[in-house]
Amino acid sequence: MADKKQNQLLGTILFKKLLQFVKPYKTVFVWVFIAVVLLAILSAARPYVLQQAIDENIAQKELKGFLPYILIMGAMLLSEVIFQLLFIYYAGWLGQTVVKDIRIKLFDHMLGFKMKYFNNSSVGVLITRAVTDMERIADIFGEGLFMIFRDLLTMLVVSGVMVWMNWELSIIVFLMLPLVLYATRIFQKYMKKAFEEVRTEVSNLNSFVQERVTGMKILQLFTREDTEYKKFKEINERHKQGWLKTVWYNSIFFPIAELSSSITIGLIAWYGGLNTVIGQTASLGDLTAFIMMIPMLFRPLRQIADKFNTLQMGMVAANRVFKVLETTSQIDDTGKIVASNFNGSIAFKDVRFSYVQDEEVLKGINLNIESGKTIAIVGATGAGKSTIINLLNRFYDIQSGSISIDGTDIKEMTLKSLRSQIAVVLQDVFLFADTILNNITLNDKSISESEVIQAAKAIGIHDFIMSLPNGYHYNVKERGVMLSSGQRQLISFLRAYVTNPSILVLDEATSSVDSHSEQLIQNATDKITKDRTSIIIAHRLATIKKADKIVVMDAGQIVEEGSHDELLKKSEGYYKNLYEVQFLKEEVA
Repeated sequence: MADKKQNQLLGTILFKKLLQFVKPYKTVFVWVFIAVVLLAILSAARPYVLQQAIDENIAQKELKGFLPYILIMGAMLLSEVIFQLLFIYYAGWLGQTVVKDIRIKLFDHMLGFKMKYFNNSSVGVLITRAVTDMERIADIFGEGLFMIFRDLLTMLVVSGVMVWMNWELSIIVFLMLPLVLYATRIFQKYMKKAFEEVRTEVSNLNSFVQERVTGMKILQLFTREDTEYKKFKEINERHKQGWLKTVWYNSIFFPIAELSSSITIGLIAWYGGLNTVIGQTASLGDLTAFIMMIPMLFRPLRQIADKFNTLQMGMVAANRVFKVLETTSQIDDTGKIVASNFNGSIAFKDVRFSYVQDEEVLKGINLNIESGKTIAIVGATGAGKSTIINLLNRFYDIQSGSISIDGTDIKEMTLKSLRSQIAVVLQDVFLFADTILNNITLNDKSISESEVIQAAKAIGIHDFIMSLPNGYHYNVKERGVMLSSGQRQLISFLRAYVTNPSILVLDEATSSVDSHSEQLIQNATDKITKDRTSIIIAHRLATIKKADKIVVMDAGQIVEEGSHDELLKKSEGYYKNLYEVQFLKEEVA
């Protein structure tokens, strides 16, 4: 009982949240309800008009006054068609409009999430929330809520008309209703559980397919096709079984409801027929009207059960979406300073940070970077190099200490202005399924094509782009698969360069590119770092030697700082050992 009350409370709270998105369209909402009321009245009025026509004209074999009944029936049918059209269209319009607003709010909310949220969340699940679940929410208005209200109102009006016309026949009809109502309640209970299971399996299926399609190269490289095929069959089987439960419950309920309706019509025909012939307590018109109204009473019950399933699916989907909307995973963006044109001096003061609580990645980092200088950060995997980049851009917030630019704490700056002054070129370059031009500008209308071409010429990659079909308008397809890794990296260099950033961050990785692309990347690096504060996670000796300062990291701490020559003079130095083990081979080669 407590669980039932809690579920009802949660449902009420959830529905109130949905209604907040309906408020801007309350006029449409009200008119849809008016259409529902008119449809219910018209539906119940038609049998009554037919009853009058039969009793007063057909049964009496009297043609006088019969034509007005025909005209009234025609007008009622025409009105019903018009109101039905308006009802269906505007109920669907309201649902899609509300979902549009929720989807925009959801996407905007997700844009502000910390990177940690995406690291811990399934991409497939998030896609399900933003796409599939949204369509289920639209159905709440288009096929659920209004339809249920219409059916309930129709049943209420029809029941009233039945009692008013002939209470004896009404009792026969009403005696069958408890059976259908009980079956409907049981049906709703089991269908709710079934649909919750279906939504879970849909999310699992989406996640599995999305991840495997994205990682298809790895699966084929390690010949995991058979294993993943078997896993997919298992997930797909669970998905099928979830849906089959809903099919099974429908296959039980709807025949029961149909049988109840047929039995009721049979009883009315039997009892009403006897009364018409013998007792004269029911007219031929009453009998015809009741046979016409019984489906209006029983069919809405079946439809309500079906629409209640739709409503439940929508509410389950809405609950999942609102959980994401109510997730507090945003970086604190309370800064008031709008950053512009940094000089570029950066200071890390006793910075401590951990991705997982009590597992520090940075252990009291102190680092000063002079304006216009280039520093190279080197160290083993997991030393904390990339973490410094993430913290500078405030993809994560530090646990203690401070990070400042030009003497101002980055938390005092607005996130948008801070990130607009810092350009990042990552080792793993992401390109969208769009043209090279749009991947460079990211659809920023303030950057013209001529500016992009000029920037490409400046860093020496214009000829490479023009060698591609359609040049800057060449579509690189999803994730840039039409380009090599080196070419994708060159595009990312240009993307960073055209924004004219005050600070540049490079995760320089050229181990998987050809010598020609590597030379272009090196030239581009030299060009875009010139006279600009630059932080480079260095993988190549040529870049390290050119740096004004080398920062050596190990296990979340800075262990050495200095120029290439200064660090090599330390006989037992960490950098010297790294140089001899890794970089010396490169220099000899």
